[in-house]
Amino acid sequence: MLGGASRYYHRKDKKMAKKKADLIEEAKALGLEVSEKMTIAEINEAIKGAKAAEIAEEIVEAVETAEVLEEVVEEIAEEKFAKSGKRSKKHAEEVAEKEAKEARKAAGDTTPLDGSEAVVKKGPKPITRPRIERRGKKYQEAAKKVEKDTVYNLNEALKLATETNPAKFDASVEIHARLGVDPRQADQNIRSTVILPNGTGKDVKVAVFAPENEHKTAKDAGANIVGDEEFLKQLDKEELNFDVLIATPAYMPKLGKYARLLGPRGLMPNPKAGTVAADVAKAVSEAKAGKVEYRVDKQAIVHLSIGKVSFGAEKLEENAKAFFDSLASQKPSSIKGAYVKSVSIATSQGPSIKTENPIA
Repeated sequence: MLGGASRYYHRKDKKMAKKKADLIEEAKALGLEVSEKMTIAEINEAIKGAKAAEIAEEIVEAVETAEVLEEVVEEIAEEKFAKSGKRSKKHAEEVAEKEAKEARKAAGDTTPLDGSEAVVKKGPKPITRPRIERRGKKYQEAAKKVEKDTVYNLNEALKLATETNPAKFDASVEIHARLGVDPRQADQNIRSTVILPNGTGKDVKVAVFAPENEHKTAKDAGANIVGDEEFLKQLDKEELNFDVLIATPAYMPKLGKYARLLGPRGLMPNPKAGTVAADVAKAVSEAKAGKVEYRVDKQAIVHLSIGKVSFGAEKLEENAKAFFDSLASQKPSSIKGAYVKSVSIATSQGPSIKTENPIA
């Protein structure tokens, strides 16, 4: 048994000695100083360190070579593009691309640059008809009576409006006045009321929100709906069966919670519109008699219905003059230039009629 173990260790020592001799030769080839006294592990570490140093040197040399080549290329490019002034390579490419694009456009070449097939539009080019031809026959007949380039005086325009109503019903006659104001400025945001002498031709339903002691007075004046707490219950159900809402100053705070319901519909009482009043009877009488509110929109235009076609030109002219007098009184002091730029009159579905500006 002992003889066998001795032979095993003897073979192992021979292998280790041979491996150590090979490592020493490799180390000497790399220029390392090693001796027989050093262990195999130490010789291995020395060889690895030498090889790592060689690899690092090779990498450094490669980087330096690449940097030198890059500098040479940049110098050549700068020489090429600096001869005609301070033009960069990018600028030259953009100019060339733009010129190529212009050339393709002039030649009518619409082929995609990405290599895909060009989309060919099928059928003839659609023909857009004039706007007048897209209207109904009755409108076209009515429009023939209006000369586009003629500016009519107020009386002529109103007569023409009553004659050019294409609708079968009793249409409203409207005034559209374009103002030279800036609605974003607080002092130029035109808003007011006017009492039309001949009314609007509409049956105005008036609601009154006031204390109980005002109810009888409001009803006698012609109010259609009168109430206090009962009226608020109607608002809770969003029952808005009225055209004008009048409230006393003391009751206005109670309507605050309904601002989102009434405001967008133009029903929220407002002191400027005369719908917040201590004298309820007077406010109801004015609303029933034809008191209307007008205000400038975002495009600086005032739109107002001044009556029906059945009124005739004379009554419509009286209402129109009342409106223009009220509009003239609202002229802001800060405005520069023309206050009223243009005026046109039309029925609900009829053609527009250019009208002389009655406000100097």
